[in-house]
Amino acid sequence: MKKTKLKYLLLGILLLSFTLLGSGCTWIADIAGDWLPQIPEVEESPAAPTPAQPAATPIDPTWQPPPCDGDKATLPNFIDVVAKVKPSVVTIQTEAGAGSGWIIEEDGIIVTNNHVVASARDIVILLDDGRTFPAQEVRTDPLTDLAVVTIDIQNLPAADIGNSSELQLGEPVAVIGNALGEGISMTGGWVSQLEVTLPVSAGQTLDDLIRTDAAINPGNSGGPLVNMAGEVIGITSVKIAQVGVEGFGYAISINTAKDVIDQLIVRGYVLRTYLGVRLSDVNQVVAFFNNLSVDKGAMVSFVSPDSPAYEVGLEEGDVIVGLDDEEIATARDLIEVVHSCQIGQEVKIVYWRGDTEYTVYATLVESPPPY
Repeated sequence: MKKTKLKYLLLGILLLSFTLLGSGCTWIADIAGDWLPQIPEVEESPAAPTPAQPAATPIDPTWQPPPCDGDKATLPNFIDVVAKVKPSVVTIQTEAGAGSGWIIEEDGIIVTNNHVVASARDIVILLDDGRTFPAQEVRTDPLTDLAVVTIDIQNLPAADIGNSSELQLGEPVAVIGNALGEGISMTGGWVSQLEVTLPVSAGQTLDDLIRTDAAINPGNSGGPLVNMAGEVIGITSVKIAQVGVEGFGYAISINTAKDVIDQLIVRGYVLRTYLGVRLSDVNQVVAFFNNLSVDKGAMVSFVSPDSPAYEVGLEEGDVIVGLDDEEIATARDLIEVVHSCQIGQEVKIVYWRGDTEYTVYATLVESPPPY
């Protein structure tokens, strides 16, 4: 009885500390009535495909991205901006709901968000002129929440691309998209903040976002954020929706998105450096329940066969605390450092297994194609 009370006393202290530290771990109750931490896992990179699982193929290996000059003449008002851009904006319908997209190539290549089309079996594209087409090919990059969809039609009105690095605070912008699934509409506002980094889910953080107070609603996702020249300078992605918060909508800057879009079209997937692990965050609660020697780091929950991590002996339960002299406090830290390295680069990995610290050296390889 005393051991049980001690257990709950320690747990109460940990819970209080955990709350004060502001950690994002969630909690579930098991059928025995104890409280156990639920640890969100993060996929460092897609697992290598098996022979029965074909890799993503290019949409157009010879595709050349449109110019991104940002030198178009400023239009006199939002009426003219909408008139210019709206023909390039599409509605995207899936079995799960509706979103938006925009035409980047007149031969039927459309940009949207990954979360609009991810896992959808049936995708229908509704053009501004009322015509509908089934999606032919879909290429996605969950890490950046970007996707490319194609339809079998030619001579579409492609949107102009702007230069998001030229944006200034207070500059007027418009959001155009399928808000609330009620058809293409427009909201206007201003650039409120630039180069924003925002955690959007466990293990996923979007970088170089543009914040705007232009109203963003469900259905706008994947649509364009445009400047007063009618150029796409961002891709609407997320908003903060909570009591007392208004006018906090975010778009992925086009300068950050364009490399991902290019790779999805030319290669079929985004090439990154690859270590080959699935990860979860370590904190005081996770350390307590797993008897870990450290209370921060990236805990390995899976090692991909024949990956660099596998070759140097990393195992499930190891906690990585350093990579190339960079401190690793979370799974996100590790992903960022790995992706900042070069393919073929040797990196030093410091990790704990049980009560012993180890150091190994791994050579990073290119990420395998998704399947």
